[in-house]
Amino acid sequence: MATQSKKTPIATDFLKGKTVLVTGGTGTFGRAFVARLLAVPGIAKIIVFSRDELKQSEMAAQYRDESRLRFFIGDIRNVERLKRAFDSVDIVVHAAAMKRVESIEYNPTEAIETNIIGSRNVIDAALDRGVGRVLLVSSDKAVEPVNLYGATKLAAEKLFVAANAYSGKSNSRLSVVRYGNVIGSRGSFVETIGRQRPSGIITITDKAMTRFWIRIESVMDIVLECLLLMQGGEIFVPKMKNMAITDMVKLLAPECRQKVVGVRPGEKLHEVLLTRYEVLQAKELPRMFAIAPLEREWAEWLVRYRSVPKDFLYTSNNKKFLLNKKEASELFR
Repeated sequence: MATQSKKTPIATDFLKGKTVLVTGGTGTFGRAFVARLLAVPGIAKIIVFSRDELKQSEMAAQYRDESRLRFFIGDIRNVERLKRAFDSVDIVVHAAAMKRVESIEYNPTEAIETNIIGSRNVIDAALDRGVGRVLLVSSDKAVEPVNLYGATKLAAEKLFVAANAYSGKSNSRLSVVRYGNVIGSRGSFVETIGRQRPSGIITITDKAMTRFWIRIESVMDIVLECLLLMQGGEIFVPKMKNMAITDMVKLLAPECRQKVVGVRPGEKLHEVLLTRYEVLQAKELPRMFAIAPLEREWAEWLVRYRSVPKDFLYTSNNKKFLLNKKEASELFR
């Protein structure tokens, strides 16, 4: 089974003349996705929806000569504000969320209001305004969750898939993209290594820990392809490779000593990207896997792809997906 993404261009003709709104548009994902959308010829308008006015002003200054870009202050907890923002929008990419595991464990109701109720609001506003395609940006933490963040993302995934059952005459299609650790994102382990490197000591939680890794550029490719392919109800999972945390430190900070500090609350030793139940519904595409919804008529196009083997284990400690030295050097360059 192939695990490398094929380097063929992503078709973007479907974006011509379209208006795209990104919730959480000033975050790591949002900024990268807006930059990618601005490179698409013929796209009509890009709307950044977020509640951080400072980040919006900084982003506006960065793109002060870009006439296609709009900014909308709002919170996904406010469904009426979302409805106003979604007026005449063709595509919504929902990336707004509370994400810091330790903060969420201490403030559980806040995370539920944003990640679950907020996602429901995005769905309701999109259906009310007839948005054609709505894609939830999810996380590997949603798979067999061991912390509240993962549980809220799992609930959001379930809401998005189920919403296709009551889209009615709106013709809205709602799907999910789920992936692992993004190299260079805020709060990532790569960022931690860079911050700790001058001290000569890198803290790790467990020597056996492994993770899947993906570059932000690859994430953008996957999201665009999901938007192109989605018919409603699919959960897309990109093909990624893994690496042990200890090997990452050796690669990025070979001169540093590693200090084990213990696994943090809500942290997994290894990541899982497909449950054993999802494997039974998963299809293999060139760049990703797609979990077909139980309501098969929502995504009949997946029938032409081969099924994933029933014993398939998409876990970060599966040596089948291990990065070799050359791949790792290129990935973390």
